[in-house]
Amino acid sequence: MRIWVDADACPKVIKEILYRAAQRVGVELTLVANQPLTTPRSKFIKSQQVPAGFDVADNWIVKVVQADDLVITADIPLAAEVVKKGALALNPRGQLYTEENIRERLTMRDVMDELRSFGVNTGGPSAISRGDRQAFANQLDSLLTKARTE
Repeated sequence: MRIWVDADACPKVIKEILYRAAQRVGVELTLVANQPLTTPRSKFIKSQQVPAGFDVADNWIVKVVQADDLVITADIPLAAEVVKKGALALNPRGQLYTEENIRERLTMRDVMDELRSFGVNTGGPSAISRGDRQAFANQLDSLLTKARTE
C-alpha cells in the first residue's frame, strides 16, 4: 500500500498525523500539490509538485494510484475515480469513500454546486475538529493495520 495525499487543501494537522503514521509503519507517503511543499526528512515521505491548473494534481493521482493504495482527499470526484480503480479514499474527517456511498456524495456535491450557481450561500465546511482528527487517525490506523495483515 502507498498513501497519496491531495495536499493542496489537506489540513496541516492531518498531514502531521500522516507523517507520524508513515514513519511508524514504514509506508510510502507522497503529497501531491501544485506548489512546493516542505515535508519531514524521511525515506518514507515524499512530495510531488505538479503544474498549476484545474485538477492537475487530481489527474496525476488518478494516473499513478493502484488498487489497494490509499488516497487522502476531500475532493469527491477524485475519490470517485480512486474508488473506481480499486483503491481506497479517505477524507480528512475520517470518512471512508466506498462504492456504496460515493454516488450519494457526488449527487449531494452537485446539488450544492447548483445552489451556489443560483447565488444561495451554502457555507463552507467547518474547521477540522478534535473529533474529526481522532476519527481520521482511527480510520487511518485501521486501514494500515488491515493492509499489513493481508
